[in-house]
Amino acid sequence: MLWFTAFPIFLLLISITNFFSIRRPDKDSEITETVSVIITLRNEAENVVDLVQSLLAQKSLNSVEFIFLDDDSQDQTLELLRSSTASSAHARVIQGAALPPGWIGKVWALHQLMKCTTGEIIVSIDADVRIAPDAISRSITLMKSASLQFISPYPRQVALSLGERLVQPLLQWSWMTTLPLRFAERAAFSSMAVANGQFFIVHRAALVASGGYESVKAAVLDDVFLARALTQTGSHGTVINGANIAQCRMYSSWSQIQSGYGKSLRHAFGSPFGSIFAIAFLLMTGVLPLVFALLGSPWGVIAFTVIMCTRIISALRFHGRILDSLFHPISSIVLIYLIIYSYLKRGEITWKGRAL
Repeated sequence: MLWFTAFPIFLLLISITNFFSIRRPDKDSEITETVSVIITLRNEAENVVDLVQSLLAQKSLNSVEFIFLDDDSQDQTLELLRSSTASSAHARVIQGAALPPGWIGKVWALHQLMKCTTGEIIVSIDADVRIAPDAISRSITLMKSASLQFISPYPRQVALSLGERLVQPLLQWSWMTTLPLRFAERAAFSSMAVANGQFFIVHRAALVASGGYESVKAAVLDDVFLARALTQTGSHGTVINGANIAQCRMYSSWSQIQSGYGKSLRHAFGSPFGSIFAIAFLLMTGVLPLVFALLGSPWGVIAFTVIMCTRIISALRFHGRILDSLFHPISSIVLIYLIIYSYLKRGEITWKGRAL
């Protein structure tokens, strides 16, 4: 049973390394490069006003443009966009064209936005993300100082309902425990690329060299696949700790969690075999340690304790609830269910009114 304990200890070592080494945008500076901030919106009426206020409050950007695309919203998104941005000379609102065959809706919107930009640096932000006034300038300052071509500031994930608290913390825990970030950012292996499309910053030249958004036009997980495309074309980048400068509440109900993860998880691990491996990983790190511990195995107790430490480390670094870490076995079971659900419901799930 020594192997059963050795694996969690290995994950703990990666977690500790990342806890101390993950990049954080602590320094601010005047950004002299031209910056284009692009935002896609589809039925986001509840987010528009706060989003626009958050973006237009950005400072230390000497030359910036904010371009919003309304993607055929059926609510008041477009009207609210126009009224919220009317007083800003730096903001522009465009209406998206019809979705062509072979494209995912969000990626098509980003592709259209890219064509309208003039900036040397492209910043994409999701409608449900709120950022501090110096979030963009601090992030670009870090990207430049670290000589990276792209970065993804990972927002603090706001989780209020029980379902959110069980599932959302697993997002950052998954890569905090398995991927040595400082090594991955310089590696040439696309399999080690990690990103979060909620907040993504990239040099225009690198994005163009990678094939742009057209290179990931059919990817549900466009952020991860874009990071892989960038890596494959020689760019370097990584996810950074953006908990101090950004926050996001992805889902607010269990039905949204099911639909959101249902559309993406079957694509997250590359193949059915990859999904089986992910399920085995969750069983080994989330369920079996507790089972063996309850059966009286000292190895099970050690493994369970070590895994709890990795969850606590992740929670501390990203301003999560430490108490939620104790429910890791339940969280693992829920995520296993969502992986299986994603396969069972393929072709039936819709998101923002579109089939995926």
